Amino acid sequence: MRSIRRTTSALSVLAALALVVAGCGGSDSGGDSAGSVDAPDASALDKATGVTKVTFWHGMKGANGAAIDKLVAAFNAANKGKIEVTAVYQGDYDDTITKYKTSVQQGNTPSLVQIYDIGSRFMIDSKQTVAIQKFADKDGYTLDSIEPNIANYYSIDGKLNSMPFNTSMPLLYINKEAFVKAGLDPAKPPANLDEIMAAAKKLTIKQGGKTTQYGFNAAIYGWFVEQLIAQSGTTYCDNDNGRKDLASKVDFDGEQGVKIATWYQEMVKQGLMPNTGKKTDDAQAVFKSGTSAMHLESTGSLRGYIDAAKGKFTVMTAPFPHLSASDTGGPIIGGASLWIDGPGHSDAEKRASWEFVKFASSPEQQAAWHTGTGYFPINSKALDLPADKAWVAQYPQFTTAITQLHNTKPTNASSGCILGVMPQARKAAEDGLEKAVLGTDPAAAMKAAAESVKPQIDAYNKAVKK
Repeated sequence: MRSIRRTTSALSVLAALALVVAGCGGSDSGGDSAGSVDAPDASALDKATGVTKVTFWHGMKGANGAAIDKLVAAFNAANKGKIEVTAVYQGDYDDTITKYKTSVQQGNTPSLVQIYDIGSRFMIDSKQTVAIQKFADKDGYTLDSIEPNIANYYSIDGKLNSMPFNTSMPLLYINKEAFVKAGLDPAKPPANLDEIMAAAKKLTIKQGGKTTQYGFNAAIYGWFVEQLIAQSGTTYCDNDNGRKDLASKVDFDGEQGVKIATWYQEMVKQGLMPNTGKKTDDAQAVFKSGTSAMHLESTGSLRGYIDAAKGKFTVMTAPFPHLSASDTGGPIIGGASLWIDGPGHSDAEKRASWEFVKFASSPEQQAAWHTGTGYFPINSKALDLPADKAWVAQYPQFTTAITQLHNTKPTNASSGCILGVMPQARKAAEDGLEKAVLGTDPAAAMKAAAESVKPQIDAYNKAVKK
């Protein structure tokens, strides 16, 4: 169970999103929060007759989909005769935002939609939603219990645009037995890339000219580039990570990005890390099999890793590494959030959507969601509930994520870049990283990658500002 984060189909999907934005009416200022539509008050539901129906689009399947169905059933039972939510699976994250784009063009959006983190800029620019902050302000509803670093990602100027829902964090995974055998202390894991390389040299095992255990492995994944840059305390794109104004360029071709690409290149060249390519599933398989002693992935993989390692090795977790020893930044959350649609929906429907959003973000429901899926609870009070405490006690490896989140100071760097074509930027970073791994000069590879996405950023911004 893990976040659905791969963005290969997003290249064709989000290239057309600027057309939707242009048709919706753009923002003159990239810093504007979503939700130009006002939030109705509680009387909207009081005045409604019959059952107010809410259509909820989401991108969760399997155990995560079952957890959503359970959440919806609990809400409907509590609001019987008044509100009825229907959850509709739309495919993965890319499929969901594609279908949402079409629904905007057709003027037939769902009441509520789950959109992945890197779709946030488009959701803001589409002018289709009512900001969560407006509902909270209307009701005097406090948002203080939402984890600050999670709320920070989905906020601009301290105003929450969407309600965080499923949240993941990046971690360093460790094979405990491999560490002990190599004379390393798994309780004192490497904290930066240089330390990982040093440990990997001790952990890599070769027999008869063949590597039987690699010291480290990770996918060639743009998300990790974003994380390492954030860990350095610097921004991934300009204009304060797109939060002051529309971002006009990515900065992963700067000092930090080049260092990441150089490190990847050296790790593979020295035989300390296999080149498993861009597919996260392939990189995960290496760690699960026990042929890699360290590995980068999200919290969403924790349960799966523990189950896969049973009888073979003990999975331990450590904070996601810093780029350099002197870095004081923190990681960026991943996952998705809930957006309430405005145009074309009655006040009662908007209000009913808000009632569901409040229910879904409550401590009790977030504890159930956390323990049922492994995603991080967005409500800090969920961690204090007995059921949640019992789950964390069963999986103590998860406490690393809790500590990491709470130790991260909310900044523009740790909030992540909100960019209209962020999926393309992530893919470009992966292309640059891959070329470096295959032997291209890291600085040249990352520069070419950053330049490749610039026309798409310009086209998007031009459409938004029309």
